[in-house]
Amino acid sequence: QVQLVEYGGGLVQAGGSLRLSCAASGRTFSSYAMGWFRQAPGKEREFVAAVSWSSGSIGYADSVKGRFTISKDNAKSTVYLQMNSLKPEDTAVYYCAAKPGIWTRYVRQYDYWGQGTQVTVSS
Repeated sequence: QVQLVEYGGGLVQAGGSLRLSCAASGRTFSSYAMGWFRQAPGKEREFVAAVSWSSGSIGYADSVKGRFTISKDNAKSTVYLQMNSLKPEDTAVYYCAAKPGIWTRYVRQYDYWGQGTQVTVSS
């Protein structure tokens, strides 16, 4: 049973930083990709960043490029999202997700999802 658990959300002022963690368990993830997505109230879930576990290939949404950094710890089966220079428009529930193969930015291609963690950025 694959399980993804996110940690690290919270309330931060604009310009501040947060680091999200996603602990993965239930299988070997060496052939998987891990992604971060977010969903703001009234909006569709959108791609934020992703990494292919074996190759380390990484992708970012244009809206977060240069501000967010995705990384992984193979030993801990954990993926991180370091979020700097946060803006009020980054406010959303952030989800960790996993899929076999290489990373993509498409929500429907991810098979496993965490429960989400709220990030709120005040102006």
